[in-house]
Amino acid sequence: MMRTNLSIAVLMSIGIILPAQAENLDHVRQLLATKQCPNCELTSSGLVLAQLPGANLAGANLAGANLSQANLAGANLTGANLAGATLSGANLAGAKLTSANLQGTDLTRSYLVGADLTGTQIEMALIQGAIGLPTTAGTPEMFYQMAMEAGKRKQYERAIENFNQVLVRKPDSAPALIGRAMARLELGDEKGAVQDSEQAAALFEQQGDASSAKSATTLAQTLKNPPKARSGGGFGQTLINVVGGLLQMFLMR
Repeated sequence: MMRTNLSIAVLMSIGIILPAQAENLDHVRQLLATKQCPNCELTSSGLVLAQLPGANLAGANLAGANLSQANLAGANLTGANLAGATLSGANLAGAKLTSANLQGTDLTRSYLVGADLTGTQIEMALIQGAIGLPTTAGTPEMFYQMAMEAGKRKQYERAIENFNQVLVRKPDSAPALIGRAMARLELGDEKGAVQDSEQAAALFEQQGDASSAKSATTLAQTLKNPPKARSGGGFGQTLINVVGGLLQMFLMR
């Protein structure tokens, strides 16, 4: 309930007003008994852990509903209003979400393998930790921004997950490789950081960005052959100088 209230508060803060009507208890009973509830009024319904595999919820109003950890595998949610709804940890494998309203929808840690998100604005939903997000959903820019925000919060593993999503959608994104290298370095994975830096350097070279290619190469070389003195302007200062230049390329290409 706390997460649902938070989602609603976020929507209100950006000027999105949820419908004033409350859930229709007859519709809730109908859904749970038959799994057939197209166009039903289910606003703010409490359906945590609900077992609804294959349910027909096409066109249903589920704004603000709490479907955390619900089983909606194969469910038909075509055109459903899920604005501000909580589906954290929900099983949406094979679910049909075509043209569903996902504004402010909490899909964190949900399972989306095989889900159809055609016609949705997945960038309006909360998708951190979602599993099996189709590669057609979301943009490289969206995941890049999420990665950078995670990095600012020192959530480096999450940053790497989002940089991975960028690279799935845009394999030649050298800035994403540099970002992932930075995150890996923070986690002590110098080998991974070197690999990403070298790959980024090659891509920058192919794309005609000689300056960025040189910076990425310098980073890789510095990591492979660090100065013996790691203080007083040694290794740390060298990295700062290199990273300072690389930060300028952190705008999505």
